[in-house]
Amino acid sequence: MIGCGEQTESAVTSPTLIPKPQQMELRDGQFLLDDNTRLFAAAPFEKAVGFLRNYVQLGSSLEIPLGEQLQANILLLPDASLPAEGYTLDVSEEKITIKASDGRGAFYAVQTLRQLMPVSMESEKAKALDRIAIPSVFIEDAPQFRYRGMHLDVARHFFDVEFVKEYISHLSMLKMNYFHWHLTEDQGWRIEIKKYPRLTSHAAYREETLIGHYNDTPHQFDGKRYGGFYTQEEVREIVAYADSLNVTIIPEIEMPGHSQAAISAYPELGCTGKPVPVATKWGVFEDIYCPTEKTFAFLEDVLTEVMALFPGEYIHIGGDEAPKIQWKESTFCQNLIKELGLEDENELQSYFIKRIEAFVNSKGKKIIGWDEILEGGLAPNATVMSWRGTQGAIEAAQDGHDVILTPGSHAYFDHYQAEHEDEPLAIGGFLPLKKVYSFNPIPSELTREQAQWVLGAQGNVWSEYMTTASHVEYMVFPRILAMSEVVWNGPSTSVEEDYPDFLRRVESFMNRLDQLEVNYANHLYDVEGKVVRKQDSLYYELLTAMDGKSIWYTMNSEEKRKYEHPIPITGNTRLEAYVQNRIHVGEVTYHKGVSASVTLNVEPHPAYATGGKEALVNGVAGSSKRYGDKEWLGFWGDDLEITIDFSEPVEVSKVSTRFFNANGQWIYAPKEVQLRATLSNGEEFGVKQLIELDTDTLLEEVVVGKTPYPKGSYKRLVLTIPNYGVIPDGKQGAGHKAWTFIDEIRIE
Repeated sequence: MIGCGEQTESAVTSPTLIPKPQQMELRDGQFLLDDNTRLFAAAPFEKAVGFLRNYVQLGSSLEIPLGEQLQANILLLPDASLPAEGYTLDVSEEKITIKASDGRGAFYAVQTLRQLMPVSMESEKAKALDRIAIPSVFIEDAPQFRYRGMHLDVARHFFDVEFVKEYISHLSMLKMNYFHWHLTEDQGWRIEIKKYPRLTSHAAYREETLIGHYNDTPHQFDGKRYGGFYTQEEVREIVAYADSLNVTIIPEIEMPGHSQAAISAYPELGCTGKPVPVATKWGVFEDIYCPTEKTFAFLEDVLTEVMALFPGEYIHIGGDEAPKIQWKESTFCQNLIKELGLEDENELQSYFIKRIEAFVNSKGKKIIGWDEILEGGLAPNATVMSWRGTQGAIEAAQDGHDVILTPGSHAYFDHYQAEHEDEPLAIGGFLPLKKVYSFNPIPSELTREQAQWVLGAQGNVWSEYMTTASHVEYMVFPRILAMSEVVWNGPSTSVEEDYPDFLRRVESFMNRLDQLEVNYANHLYDVEGKVVRKQDSLYYELLTAMDGKSIWYTMNSEEKRKYEHPIPITGNTRLEAYVQNRIHVGEVTYHKGVSASVTLNVEPHPAYATGGKEALVNGVAGSSKRYGDKEWLGFWGDDLEITIDFSEPVEVSKVSTRFFNANGQWIYAPKEVQLRATLSNGEEFGVKQLIELDTDTLLEEVVVGKTPYPKGSYKRLVLTIPNYGVIPDGKQGAGHKAWTFIDEIRIE
């Protein structure tokens, strides 16, 4: 990437663009943008012209006057043969020619041209350039997906107008075209609705906020009133700014769940009619909208004001995580179910969503909802945003509905992105950069015809644990770079071959982020360690994402060595590895299971399968503070059976493991574990270990069978772990199946 610093003419190097163009040819020579440069553009390209002229003026001492076509040496010309949002960019020594079939294509061509310019131009402080060298290239480009989005939750924590505009500008730079603005929640209502002033005078503020993680017990609070909201004038300002950058804003007004703040302001909207506070901690709450005529009148009034502010075609109505306990206990709701001939509360929610959709459609708009809106029957024209994996997207696409993929496994940027203990507090999970890059938004289960219903994908940023704009940036960058590449250039067909080139471009792009003063996370030089088995021997392999970086290590406090090949492991081992002062610590407990093979009856959930089944017997324990690393395996609602086979019979005296038990995040240790064992002589025996659950315990350490095992050599162990079951009413996630998270199985 072109370097920064005060200079009058930039040096030219090979361009490193994100997202990567579909086709690029680098040629000899360069174009010099200077005082003699003139620009001509056809009528549909005003936004592209405005951005380019403003960018050059703010980042250099130059201006680009408009001129006639014959005299101009930067040309923006229409070409109806190009696809929607596509463009060609031809930079020669004499001129720059951009062609596009629409204004968006021309604008994206300018964003590419921007990345060909010196990174110093991103800072208004650096205006010394009086000539700008741009490498000679020919680029032909168009997006793979028409929906390329990013989300931001401003309800859990509020972010001011200037940051929201900065956030949108970053999306635009990366050719992302939708901003999903999550405006209402249990913890705060963030948009002015003139007909209902208590939504901002009351519902926009909570009395205090949870300190630390939801899993911490007992819960503690900061005792400080917190909140804020956007006036309608501020919303118009942000919408206009986004429009100038070709970003469409999708507002989200949650219903029927995640609505405690609104119900706090207007208790008659709930089923109990009782006053409730604006929520002060995270999670899912039982107070949801009651489907009365008063509620529908309220929501129609709210949506009428919202739709007047947002010119885009979509309104997001949420639809997720709506506990039905109050509907089950409500005489009104039960009578309504009978009156409408509905099956149950799920069909009542479907009635609710369909009624809202009919109103939104009557105003010329479409709704988007989270994949729970499939339950009880999907509204006729709804677009489904699939977050609980890909199954919702598959069902909706097979039924002929538009879908947007945003699964937690690949698109939740509130998850941890590295395993370091000093990473800032996050909700949990584990989503490293490479996993985002490996995302394919089109589920393999869809036929080519069904895949046409996949509009694209987006990254989600939930702000429970992001209290500052700086923290948001840290969680978003550089993962947004990978997402932008997936939705623009298309998913990689060979991640292992393509990822090193992507990392090279990310490393270079960080110079641009420095100039933009973005607080990105840099894990490019992290060392990753993993245990590998080769011919019944155990080795510790050290890896770093970036090519050409030397790794040094010490083992069991011995002298430092340069890493050349996997390190043999023959006993308990502690390693410390280093790359550019980034330290990785690996500890291996050499128990009798590390040489065994393991099979599972079900695969781990894709969001929590990074380490694979081998993580269960590799001698490495998961974090004791969070389940989001590659050593913990997660299973959603599955009864689990783990079979461990020994290559040679071994004597066994103890089998133990750990389960995560974070009930607030739907994670429950099992109620029991069963062990079946086969001795070398064919004899079998079984034991059952009941687990007395303590809801305040984050980790359940279990010794399976506390009586002595029969003496002899064992050739097979089978652990049967029934899922906890359905989460009971009154608990977070009530009505959903619980998660099971299991760590290392130690065999002694």
